[in-house]
Amino acid sequence: MDFTLWDIVRNLLTGLQWTLALSLVAFIGGGVIGLLVMTMRISDTSAFRTLARCYIELFQGTPLLMQLFLVFFGVALMGVDISPWFAAALALTLFTSAYLAEIWRGCVESISNGQWEASASLALTPLEQLRYVILPQALRIAVAPTVGFSVQVVKGTAVTSIIGFTELTKTGGMLANATFQPFMVYGFVALGYFLLCYPLSLSARYLERRLHASA
Repeated sequence: MDFTLWDIVRNLLTGLQWTLALSLVAFIGGGVIGLLVMTMRISDTSAFRTLARCYIELFQGTPLLMQLFLVFFGVALMGVDISPWFAAALALTLFTSAYLAEIWRGCVESISNGQWEASASLALTPLEQLRYVILPQALRIAVAPTVGFSVQVVKGTAVTSIIGFTELTKTGGMLANATFQPFMVYGFVALGYFLLCYPLSLSARYLERRLHASA
């Protein structure tokens, strides 16, 4: 089958859409789980802190590729039919949550103890202190590194091609094999990742300067 330049670009754009969709799912899901893990990590309950620390160290201390394999093949061993999309979304969500939890923990702990003590004097519970006093201040610090980490999430989606999820990298591989023009195809693939990641990198740097200047 002969592929025109438009055929190649059109197929890569479809793969790019799946890359973007997977990135959004992983980042939003990872944010929700990461917030829960971060709350456990700074809890006064030692069991919660230990559980959260083990969770973070597990996903930060093992390659994303191994996590993908464990999710994809591990769930299948339990007799559950799992699609590459679901396995990729689940593994990348868990991976993302561990890093976001640690990023946000550092931001929360950068807030002075005086803020905790002042809010405690208002008879707020620890969760109310975190929600109404600490998190609004930590959010300002967390925006730039959180946006910066989103770049790593986008690039991490490329690994999911190994389990058959047809995102940008997988689409590029199939097109390269079909057209025998790997240099051109992978050049477009690299351009696609650049178009996704570069605006995020610029946003992270801008927000870092803006928030630092207004601090």
